[in-house]
Amino acid sequence: MKRLIVLGGGESGVGTAILGKQKGYEVFVSDKGKITKEYKEVLVNNGIEFEENRHSEDKILNADLVMKSPGIPDTVALIQKLKAKEIKVISEIEFASNYTNATIVGITGSNGKTTTTLLTHHILMSADMNVGIAGNIGDSFAKQVANQNYEKYVLELSSFQLDGIDKFQCHIAVITNITPDHLDRYDYDFDKYIASKFRVVKNQTENDFLIYDYEDVAISNWLKNNEVASRLVPFSLEKELKYGAFLRKDNIVIRLNEEEYIMNTSYLKIKGKHNTKNAMASMLASKLLQARNEKVAESMSSFEGVEHRLEKVIKVEGVTYVNDSKATNVNAAFYALECMDEPTVWIVGGVDKGNDYTDLLPLVREKVKGIVCLGLDNNKIIETFQNVVDVIVETAGAEEAVKVAHKIAQKGDTVLLAPACASFDLFENYEDRGRKFKEAVRNL
Repeated sequence: MKRLIVLGGGESGVGTAILGKQKGYEVFVSDKGKITKEYKEVLVNNGIEFEENRHSEDKILNADLVMKSPGIPDTVALIQKLKAKEIKVISEIEFASNYTNATIVGITGSNGKTTTTLLTHHILMSADMNVGIAGNIGDSFAKQVANQNYEKYVLELSSFQLDGIDKFQCHIAVITNITPDHLDRYDYDFDKYIASKFRVVKNQTENDFLIYDYEDVAISNWLKNNEVASRLVPFSLEKELKYGAFLRKDNIVIRLNEEEYIMNTSYLKIKGKHNTKNAMASMLASKLLQARNEKVAESMSSFEGVEHRLEKVIKVEGVTYVNDSKATNVNAAFYALECMDEPTVWIVGGVDKGNDYTDLLPLVREKVKGIVCLGLDNNKIIETFQNVVDVIVETAGAEEAVKVAHKIAQKGDTVLLAPACASFDLFENYEDRGRKFKEAVRNL
C-alpha cells in the first residue's frame, strides 16, 4: 500500500486525505499548527491518522507521495528534505485531477480570479450544465472528486497551487491579469511569479484554449517569448479583435468561429472596467463550452458579485462605506480607487508583500481626501503619500479605523477599505478583516 502524506489539515488537506483513502492509499495528515474541530471530526470519522502542532519527520520522510497545502513555501526545511530524498511533492489540484475525466476551466491571475470563477460557474449552472466550483473557493477539488462526479469544474487557481502541478491539464485556461503579488514567495523576482501563473497552460494541447487580457503587458511579453500549444483567445477593452472579445461603444462583442454575439454592458450588475474584463473572460469560457446566448445574458444580469470585493455595506449620515478587503495587493487597490466617483477616505495597510505604491499616486491625488492606516508597520504608506494627502492617521484595528474614517468623511463622501496588503498582522485573513470592518460600520 502506497503511503500518502498530507501536509496541512485545512480544506485542501482534508479533501486530499479523503480522496487518497478512497483510492487505496495509507494516509497520514500532519499540520504544524492546530487543526480545527470541524476538520478533526472529518478525519476521525474517515479513520484517517493525523497529528497537529508538529511535523514528525519519522512519519513523513517515508512517504511515497506528499501533498502540501498551498500555504507552505518550497523553501522550508522539511520540503527540502523530501526533495533531497526524491519524494514527489504535489498540490491538491494535481492529486485530484488524476481521478477525474471532467472538463476543467482553470482561472488564475493576480486580480479578478474569484469574480471570474464565480461568474463562469454561475453562467454554466444557468445553462443546466453539471458543473462544480473549487480551487480557492468552497469545498476542495479533491473532496468533490471523491464525493461528486461533476462533468465540468471551474477552478480558481493561485500561483502556489500551480507550482505543485505536473500533469494537471485545463481544457480552458484563463489568465485575468498579472501584476506584482506574493513576490516574497518568488525571491522578489517578478519573472518567476509570471512563469508560475503560466503553468496553467503547461499541459494544454492544440484542442485547448487560453483566454487572456490582450492589454496586459506581462502576459503579452511572456507570449511573445514562449510557445503555447493551445489556441489563444484574447479579450480587450481597447482594440477590435478578429477572434476573442472586445468592447464596441457600450457593447461587449464575442467573436468565436465566424459567429458574433453582442451584449450591452447595461446587463452587467458588477461595475468598473476590471469587471467588464472579468465578464468578457467568463463569457468566452462559457461560449467555448457551448452555453446558449440567452443564458449568458440572463446570468450576467442576475450575478451580484463577491463578498469583500467592492461590496457596498451601508450609508451612514450620507457617507457610503465600501468593503474591498479582498484587495490584498496594489493592483486590486488601483481597481478599487478607479471605481470611486466621490471624494474618498481610504483605509489601507497590513502586511506588505514587497509593495510599490507609486502607481497609485495619480489616483490618490485625484480621489483621496484622507488616508487611515490599518497595519502594524505603515512607514512605506506614509512616505509615499504624505505629500499628496493632507490627512494620514495610523490606527490599530478595524473599529478604530472606521471611527477615524467616519470623523474625516463628510456627507457625499465614500469610505473605502482597500488594504493593498495581506491581513495577517491584525486579522486571521481578508474575510475576517472584511467582516470586522462591516461590523464596525454597522456599530457607528
